[in-house]
Amino acid sequence: MKKLFVALLAVLGLTIGAMQLPGGSPAAAAPEVTAATPPNFIVIYAEAAGWVSSSVQMDDRMPTSRGTGHRTPNIEKLANAGMRFSDGYAASPRCTPSRAALFTGRSPAALHMTFVGTGESASDRPVTTRVVPVNASTELPVEETTIGGLLKRRGYATAHFGKWHVGHIDPSRYGFDESDGPTSNGGPENVANPNPKQALAMTAKGISFMERQIKAHKPFYLQMSHYPNSALKNPNASEEELSLLDNTIGQILDAVDRLGVRGNTFIVYTSDHGGQGKNLPLTGGKGSVWEGGIRVPFLVSGPSIKAGSVSHVRVTGMDLFPTFAALAGVTEALPKGVEGGSLLPVLTSGGTGTVQRPREEFVVHFPHYDKDAQGPASAILLGNYKLTRVYETGQLKLFDVSKDVVEHNDLAKQMPEKVAELDARLTAYLTAVNAQMPTLNSAANVTTDASSLPGDRKAGGMGGGKGGGMAGKSGG
Repeated sequence: MKKLFVALLAVLGLTIGAMQLPGGSPAAAAPEVTAATPPNFIVIYAEAAGWVSSSVQMDDRMPTSRGTGHRTPNIEKLANAGMRFSDGYAASPRCTPSRAALFTGRSPAALHMTFVGTGESASDRPVTTRVVPVNASTELPVEETTIGGLLKRRGYATAHFGKWHVGHIDPSRYGFDESDGPTSNGGPENVANPNPKQALAMTAKGISFMERQIKAHKPFYLQMSHYPNSALKNPNASEEELSLLDNTIGQILDAVDRLGVRGNTFIVYTSDHGGQGKNLPLTGGKGSVWEGGIRVPFLVSGPSIKAGSVSHVRVTGMDLFPTFAALAGVTEALPKGVEGGSLLPVLTSGGTGTVQRPREEFVVHFPHYDKDAQGPASAILLGNYKLTRVYETGQLKLFDVSKDVVEHNDLAKQMPEKVAELDARLTAYLTAVNAQMPTLNSAANVTTDASSLPGDRKAGGMGGGKGGGMAGKSGG
């Protein structure tokens, strides 16, 4: 079997090297596979595109796992050319944490970047909620190694166009040769609605970047991070406005074909969190740890990936860092604390196999008041089960997401041993990464619980301080 696997890789023009796990340890299985000619990478990162925001059926077993509002033929084209992951997850239900996790392969909990920032401090207001949320950082430390910096050391040209939103430091400090600067939701011009201008502009910049690198015979990493599309919230929006993201994806796919690099380019489409509001059939959305807030589209096409394939392996945005490192032939040990694992074993096997990570469990830590009436919460997924810990009440909810993706059947009372196991693992994980934890409010003026907060459960729970602030225009 091993000889057959090696022969298959040779046919595909790939070679095997010694894979390094985070921290520098050699992998016991799932060898690193790198292209004979370094491959190119394109990441198309949508903003608030939920699991069913496109017309692609994300789970081949579930007809309702596709959107019915409008067609997205170019996202369909990408899905048909590669692999769909039914269990694709963002690292957080908010954009800043998810973006930081994708860049670094590290979790928001470990980075202490668990919320969004707007520059408006709430520290001068008394905390009246049942739980005192944490004061999360909103500035990605320049000491962190990003995928841009890692690949640049490998000889790649790197670019990030569109929404940055991991702080005010220029992307060039993190290893990106070209960018639009440290933008947030307002784009380079800091306007209320940067689209369609910026969606078209960043696409044009991305195509120009590809053309120049191909002419220079240099491999490239290109990330296209879109801004919010206000048309999705407008019931009277035209089809052209609704299809803006899909149309730009079509332009990128056409350029890749025109430039003749489809056979050596990996293209990823995913999102920073679920859609705002309803994400039926999933429960919840942006700002919540329910599946609607964290389960997102996750599509990958590229060399050796079977066209039209579907995988039911759980994957996250943190997995892209080690995956690209392996594909690019990076031989240096990955930075300490990387929590993602290489997707190569799954991508090259038609969608089966396992992803080797430092930890089996996947944790989403969201110690903030936001858009969910249950308030600050953390969730842990392991195997078929998902446990949610609600900090206001201490309630523990257990769901079998392999059978109950809509999270309607709480199994906590029926399976107390599983609850205890997952709760202990959640505590151990949060302790290991030194996560910031919310605390019960001991003040005399506790008058508010999550269900009674107005609007977006503002200020991340009225915690204020470093990185605190209202979830307003620059929130994501």
